[in-house]
Amino acid sequence: MKREEAISAITDVLRCEAEAIERIADSIAADSSGIEAGRWQDAVDLIASCTGHVVVSGMGKSGLIGAKISATFSSLGIPSNVLHPAEAVHGDLGRIRKDDVVILMSYSGTTAEVLSLAAILKADGVPRIGISGQHDSHLAKLCDVHLALGDLEEAGTLNLAPTTSTTASLACGDALAMAAAGQRRLTEDEFHRHHPAGRLGSNLRSVEEVMRLRVGENLPVVSQDHTVQEALTDAWSDGGGRRAGAIVLVDDEGRLSGIFTDGDLRRLMMEDPTGLTRPIMEVMTSHPRSLRLDDRVRDARQLIAEHRIDEIPVVDAEGKPRGLIDVQDLITMKIVQE
Repeated sequence: MKREEAISAITDVLRCEAEAIERIADSIAADSSGIEAGRWQDAVDLIASCTGHVVVSGMGKSGLIGAKISATFSSLGIPSNVLHPAEAVHGDLGRIRKDDVVILMSYSGTTAEVLSLAAILKADGVPRIGISGQHDSHLAKLCDVHLALGDLEEAGTLNLAPTTSTTASLACGDALAMAAAGQRRLTEDEFHRHHPAGRLGSNLRSVEEVMRLRVGENLPVVSQDHTVQEALTDAWSDGGGRRAGAIVLVDDEGRLSGIFTDGDLRRLMMEDPTGLTRPIMEVMTSHPRSLRLDDRVRDARQLIAEHRIDEIPVVDAEGKPRGLIDVQDLITMKIVQE
């Protein structure tokens, strides 16, 4: 295949799948107070009010898509698991309880294994949400709520392989998960509890959790009334441990008033060899950008990226220094790159 042909094939598939999702969104929006939108709201209500697990089931490619949708639910604090429809009728039905909600996926709406599972769940009174192509499908008739994807043309060669239908199913599953999480009033703290590791989790941690330089432990605060020499002596007097790359300065009431970095010291000495005798108030950065204890690591990353600063004081509600975020700490956590 020539380059032009390959690029054309790629863009055709992407456009075909994107247009399918857009058509589904448009159909819901156009009927925002009607039956179709009501079905989606009913599905969200079932999921948001579920006191058990949201179980997702589908055969083949639908099953694979269902596994990702289930993972999305779990990541949002909505307990979820995946059940293979064929295995369900061979001993795994015990994994489904009355307080669960089951999402059944089959674009054709005729997949035998999915229909068998749906019929059993209907007899047992387990709430069921079906996702297929049309509202008159066999699957739709076995479910409490049914969501129709509409007539979709599979993208790519021969228009046979599951492409557009699986992408649309995935997008709809994500939409249900996000809407249900919103209805449950999911907070950032709750989201963080489900993502404690990795870059995503680290970005949601509070700066108080991650700062290594803390007032009263390894970060001295110095009066703004000192000279540069006196401030350096006070800040470095312990002589051991890790030293911050900046001096945190406070006013008479102990509130953050300035910061004086190693870079500031180098520049001062190059410009004025007698600079050590000058009042540090004259050469410090007054009213520096700072973070609150409950701000997120992502806020620190944004300040560093936007303002090219390496040290950020952390203050309490009264504006008094409580610590310092150093860019090297964020590099270690792989939040920012060197």
